[in-house]
Amino acid sequence: MEVAVIGGGAAGFFSAIAVKENFPNASVVIFEKSQRVLAKVKISGGGRCNVTNGLTNIPELCKAYPRGGRSLKKAFRSFSTGDTIEWFQKRGVPLVTQSDNCVFPASQDSQTIIDCFLREAKRLKITIETGKGVKAITPIGEKLELQFTKTDITPRQFNKVIVTTGGSPKREGLKWLEQLNHKIETPVPSLFTFNIPNNSITKLMGVVVDNTQVSIQGTRL
Repeated sequence: MEVAVIGGGAAGFFSAIAVKENFPNASVVIFEKSQRVLAKVKISGGGRCNVTNGLTNIPELCKAYPRGGRSLKKAFRSFSTGDTIEWFQKRGVPLVTQSDNCVFPASQDSQTIIDCFLREAKRLKITIETGKGVKAITPIGEKLELQFTKTDITPRQFNKVIVTTGGSPKREGLKWLEQLNHKIETPVPSLFTFNIPNNSITKLMGVVVDNTQVSIQGTRL
């Protein structure tokens, strides 16, 4: 069985590892459109990587999601925050839970999580191919053909395809999935960053403050 994973982020690596552990004879390839995998993991949590949440009560977890909390119940029952913690600890990554229930690697360094994913991918002989963005998936017989954004890359066929590209700020960016008859919910902003031209508040990096309103002097923002 040949499996393609589209997206080289945390979800992509986690999915690829799960496939290889459950189907050892499968050939698994991760395709990442940029030149570097796990880039968002590197910067998450102010460079510390907030791995998961310490809450294990599913109803309480769902309350943290104002949109779609109810639909997550089934997913959490299959694999919840406690399972995530156990997954990393079994692979040699000690974790710590803060008073606010945020869970970080004990090293306080996101590179620890990146190294874990890369180490597991190497151990399981998962292929990683960067610089290969996918623009379309076409069913051909019993297989799925990937067409790439770069025209000089030959299309490739797989038995199974896992899409872990994350969200898109515009619905148009998800049309290639909609063409496969998937229902796409209209994207809305959830977590985003500010691009600040100077370094005046770098000391606040990684600080989390609840119920806060941020404004920029001299503007309506």
